[in-house]
Amino acid sequence: MNWTEETILVLAEASDAPQIHLLKERLVGARIVTGNSASEFAAAAKSATVLCNCSGTLALFREVFGMCPKLQWVHSRSAGLEQTLFPELAASSVILTNGSGVFSAALGEFAIGAILYFSRDFRRLIRNQAATVWEQFDVERVEGKTVGIVGYGDIGRAIASRANALGMRVLGLKRHAPVNGKSDEFAERIFPAAQRLEMIAESDYVALAAPLTPETRGIIGKAEIAAMKPAAVLINVGRGPLIDESELVRALEEKRIRGAALDVFDQEPLPAGHAFYELENVLLSPHCADHTPDWLDNAMFFFVEEFERYARGETLRNVVDKTLGY
Repeated sequence: MNWTEETILVLAEASDAPQIHLLKERLVGARIVTGNSASEFAAAAKSATVLCNCSGTLALFREVFGMCPKLQWVHSRSAGLEQTLFPELAASSVILTNGSGVFSAALGEFAIGAILYFSRDFRRLIRNQAATVWEQFDVERVEGKTVGIVGYGDIGRAIASRANALGMRVLGLKRHAPVNGKSDEFAERIFPAAQRLEMIAESDYVALAAPLTPETRGIIGKAEIAAMKPAAVLINVGRGPLIDESELVRALEEKRIRGAALDVFDQEPLPAGHAFYELENVLLSPHCADHTPDWLDNAMFFFVEEFERYARGETLRNVVDKTLGY
């Protein structure tokens, strides 16, 4: 297939990254321009039809977008769009897609790992091993326990399918819940957002997999944490601001819930001295739960496949509803 009529701009920190070479090998003939500053795109922007943001900042993404009068499609490598959906893009007719689904399996596995970490008290095992202590204790099975998933989209379903395989009861929460509460083969019931306290109160594990939007910011606050069981665990693989961190820190310090497994935070990198580093009931991941050895390659393969669909005039996957933000 000949891509010679297409100009693709790729915002990337390193123009010689292996994924850029992969892109050029797969789309031979297309004019592919990479860079990490607006000046590097000045000549090509006037003819660009596609803009892909791999690792550019929001400011750069917004600036380059404004330089491209012929843009038809913008793609974000990330599934989250809080660093992508700026006003000019939202108001335009340009199609926006994201990386939803590319990282879901890895995040689903992290959530299950966190559940097992707390149910089997791996921290206690590691601590005893380091101290050469032989101490037998009872552990908890996860079969029959309930996981409530806030944000029952692609990542949420990846968690649900794996929890279901372990014999766990799955509940989901989504903006548009089905009338009968039944969504698919994994979830016993799907709750609307207004009933999150009810779902949380039933859950032994609460997993957050929602996108960050004005509606979901702070969706887990004082009332939601108070509704959790004392032995419940909060897991966040969505975005840090979904949780009121100050309320969570207090609950963890006072041991009002069993613990939290966190891959995302309000401020990243998490600053030195933050309470999360010190709390024994926190499993902390530095926003790398989906960083498998091939995660960057998989993200680029997805973009290449999307571009091939675009070039053939086919409907793109992961088209974002810009009014909803996901």
